[in-house]
Amino acid sequence: MIFHDHLARKVSIADPIQRIVSLCPSQTELLFDLGLENQIVGITQFCIHPKEKVNAVTKVGGTKNAKPNIIRSLQPDLILAEKEENLPELINDLEKYFPVYVTNVESYDDALRMIVDVGQLTQTESLAQDFIRRIEKSFSVINPIKKHRVAYLIWRKPYMAVGKQTYIQSILEKCGFDNVFLHDKGRYPEITLADLVDNCPEIILLSSEPYPFQEKHIEEIQKAVPDAKILLVDGEMFSWYGSRMIQAGKYLTGLINDL
Repeated sequence: MIFHDHLARKVSIADPIQRIVSLCPSQTELLFDLGLENQIVGITQFCIHPKEKVNAVTKVGGTKNAKPNIIRSLQPDLILAEKEENLPELINDLEKYFPVYVTNVESYDDALRMIVDVGQLTQTESLAQDFIRRIEKSFSVINPIKKHRVAYLIWRKPYMAVGKQTYIQSILEKCGFDNVFLHDKGRYPEITLADLVDNCPEIILLSSEPYPFQEKHIEEIQKAVPDAKILLVDGEMFSWYGSRMIQAGKYLTGLINDL
């Protein structure tokens, strides 16, 4: 079968798919939830969900440094990759030997499209559509907050924030937040504590991933911006697109209600 991925690349994929390598953690979880456990032969070391199933699957390295030799040994008939997670040179190498379908999720709508597309690729369209309905219902109950100025930090040393054209930014918009770094250069701008002071966020969200912010980090940031409310948040609920979005709506609603 011929498909066109999110980068408009033509990808020829066997029918039916028997052996899948997934290079994106949130999409790995989606594949398992779509009932494809027996077809998943390779995942990254960062693919941690579902916890009770991923341990039994061959690890091919990280998202940025997956090992082509291991992937080749698995002889996949589909490699599912993501533009943000996986390096172009890795994709270019792998597509010489195997079908590589690349997604490009930069928004909530992109995430829904990805779920539909993966359902079509793997002949699980009905369940994928059910996930879409459940996600839309989950997000429909969110009562957006009244445009509070927010900074969402994903890294420390150096500090990095969420910027434009990112899935997390679209989730912040769903919550009604006004991202103070939306117009900075880059999708994940490097910032300083002085930048936080200058941009006057009312709320600062510290993500649990990729950097594992903890309570001790609140104190160091609070000294610079004493008037801001600083919260630790579950990064998976903000950044994992796929079936985890079903849970995200409830989590985000609770977060907003607690502000």
